[in-house]
Amino acid sequence: MVDKKYRIPKNMQYEIKIASELEVKPHQVQATIALLDGGATVPFISRYRKEATGTLDEVQVAAIRDRIEQLRELDKRREAILKSIEEQGKLTLELKKSIDAAETMSKLEDIYLPYKPKRRTKATIAREKGLEPLAERIFAQESFDLEAEAHNYLDADKEVNSVEEALQGARDIIAEWVNENAQIREKMRKLFLEEGNFTSRVIPGKENEAIKYKDYFDWSEPIKSAPSHRVLAMRRGEKELFLMLDSCPEELSAIAVMEREILKNGANSAVDQVKLAIKDSYKRLLKPSMETEIRLLTKKKADEEAIRVFAENLRQLLLGAPLGEKSVMAIDPGFRTGCKLVCLGPQGQFLHYEAIYPHEPQRRTVEAGMTVKGLAEKFGIQAIAIGNGTAGRETEAFVKNLGLPKSVIVTMVNEAGASIYSASDVAREEFPDLDLTVRGAVSIGRRLMDPLAELVKIDPKSIGVGQYQHDVDQNALKNSLDDTVMSAVNGVGVEVNTASKQLLTYVSGLGPVLAQNIVDFRTENGPFTSRAQLKKVPRLGDKAFEQAAGFLRISKAKHPLDASAVHPERYELVEKMAKDLNTSVKELMSSDDLRNKIVLKNYVSETVGLPTLQDILEELAKPGRDPRETFEVFQFQDGVNSMSDLKVGMKLPGVVTNITAFGAFVDVGVHQDGLVHLSHLADRFVKDPNEVVMVNQKVQVTVMEVDIPRKRIALSMKSDPFAERGKSQGKPAPKSQKTEEPQGTMAEKLAMLKGKFGG
Repeated sequence: MVDKKYRIPKNMQYEIKIASELEVKPHQVQATIALLDGGATVPFISRYRKEATGTLDEVQVAAIRDRIEQLRELDKRREAILKSIEEQGKLTLELKKSIDAAETMSKLEDIYLPYKPKRRTKATIAREKGLEPLAERIFAQESFDLEAEAHNYLDADKEVNSVEEALQGARDIIAEWVNENAQIREKMRKLFLEEGNFTSRVIPGKENEAIKYKDYFDWSEPIKSAPSHRVLAMRRGEKELFLMLDSCPEELSAIAVMEREILKNGANSAVDQVKLAIKDSYKRLLKPSMETEIRLLTKKKADEEAIRVFAENLRQLLLGAPLGEKSVMAIDPGFRTGCKLVCLGPQGQFLHYEAIYPHEPQRRTVEAGMTVKGLAEKFGIQAIAIGNGTAGRETEAFVKNLGLPKSVIVTMVNEAGASIYSASDVAREEFPDLDLTVRGAVSIGRRLMDPLAELVKIDPKSIGVGQYQHDVDQNALKNSLDDTVMSAVNGVGVEVNTASKQLLTYVSGLGPVLAQNIVDFRTENGPFTSRAQLKKVPRLGDKAFEQAAGFLRISKAKHPLDASAVHPERYELVEKMAKDLNTSVKELMSSDDLRNKIVLKNYVSETVGLPTLQDILEELAKPGRDPRETFEVFQFQDGVNSMSDLKVGMKLPGVVTNITAFGAFVDVGVHQDGLVHLSHLADRFVKDPNEVVMVNQKVQVTVMEVDIPRKRIALSMKSDPFAERGKSQGKPAPKSQKTEEPQGTMAEKLAMLKGKFGG
């Protein structure tokens, strides 16, 4: 027996396990867990604690956080199971070892199953009739006079009136033993995953109602290779009572696996009874249990992939290029109800509202034109943002024909979710006296100026870059999207004197209460003049300040580093660098020559290493620099405003609006996004669309097919899309994929998570 002092402590076991899974060092995991347990956030750890973690990035830190939470949940369940079995007086040393060694929740539950309190089952009733000894005799599978033995258990008082009733009761008990055998359950789980099939059939009589699931009316594919978008599509069809869905292997294969594990001897009457019990156990107990478990497992995997794709799309959308502080006119277009027009100041402040009617049926075009030109001149408008919804292209053409100065940018803006914002508590709080439609126009204009600052006010599920978001695990989805938004916000940095409460909420260490307190303090005391002043905000203590300060910017602060990503805890270090060069921090930040004289190794200490020093040097060169791309004006093809304007072979400019595992959706300005299938994203083989495209990316596409009745547009990004028409990359995907969503292991998961945090 191993001496206790040589055993690896439980925490260290977990650190070694996680380190192996993520291919990092145990001390990196240990340091990260300690920081997380101390209340540090993922962005703070990855940015300002590089020496402690060995320069782990956001993805790795988040993966460690998620995995240690899983392992701790496993431990909680393990303790509850041990307590339950011990209270039953059935906990043996061997059983405890098995429970302690279980590394997954399913393995733990398999071990616990025989001891788990049950409702009254067939086996329970058979035991009450005194048939367990008969079951034990049969299960030994030795040769004996079965009928004579069973006859000994006949008892009218216990309602055992025939040999067959006695044998049936014994088989019920054996069936339960088989079902509760941990080894068999593990083998069956493996069989279901490796040899099982998803089989989908349409419910008879619902063929017309279920037309959107036509591809799944008679569909079968292996569970192990079914992509997430098809798993979620079939499950949705089943939930809507259009499809019948099975997920099992061949019955004969399953029973053969069980028989190989259970049967001991050749042919005799006891073996025959055990065979019958095995078959009953599979059909009545194991198959339903395994099918439920496998469906939950495949649903979880499908959810993970769908959430990953959604989060990556959201990240790319949030990090879209900002126009910046410009005077903007925003127009929420419409025909019958007119266009809602607002003018905004450089910080997004609401200045003016007006409704114009340049289109049918009013067609007050001249009057509308004079209004636009007059307001543009009055408010010094530098850019006009036009929503891309109904009447968007027509409104764009109207504005461009007004003869405005060439310096005025006219551009379309994706308005997805603007109506959700306009009816939200956030919008009512910002603009209590404005109509919903006016608030929507304000949102469109602000999106152009700073997509991140405006989009954080909207529930990410409503922004229009995900599919099946209502079908996946909502808690997992929220956690992932919150991580994504927090990563984006802290990656860019936040100007504390202009940021909204919603934007501040996502800053590391803050949250809704402190965000509101900052806004209230700012309102009462005027703009912050230093980061140190943040400590005067009610309830913003030292820990919150440590977590948040580096991500908050004060552009006109007295101390130049307050406008940078250099953390206040390193100001003294930067001041020493400046002093050593006989200069000021401000001059150090403005002079390449001075910074080039800094010898970083001279400033290495126990708490500050080269990674942090390198970050500081880079930040001194470009303090507070926005990492997002520079804004570029985009223009759709003139004269192509609706699907009827599209022709096969036409080449058009477009904007990527959504990315899935099977391709990318592109807006070409006709109010219906087209699909560039995976096989048409490039001239080469493409496995993951994110290799080729990003949300908001400007692309050139060729129209391949236009289906107006079904509102479907097939596009291609190949240089010669018709050269090999009919050929495809790998197995053809069902047509229903055009409106569906995708699929996707700890090192492998890590690579998938990279997109979520921008790694």
